[in-house]
Amino acid sequence: MERKALMERITSDPRVLGGQPVIHGTRLSVAYMLKLLASGMTIEEVLQEYEGLTAEDIRACLLFASETLENISFAPLNVEVS
Repeated sequence: MERKALMERITSDPRVLGGQPVIHGTRLSVAYMLKLLASGMTIEEVLQEYEGLTAEDIRACLLFASETLENISFAPLNVEVS
């Protein structure tokens, strides 16, 4: 699936979760999906848990997150490691 079609799966509406980016037609935020994957759930497990989601929805979350990070400037933190 091409980039544009994936990105159209992510929407933001101030009336839904305070405007957080969500998977279109759901109240499942991109951040929540990323946390599920980071916690160790597989894409297959997420799809089993949330009927109606597709692998493309998950890919759209990953693409959205990566493109968002590309457009953010980061300043190095001064952290001392002991």
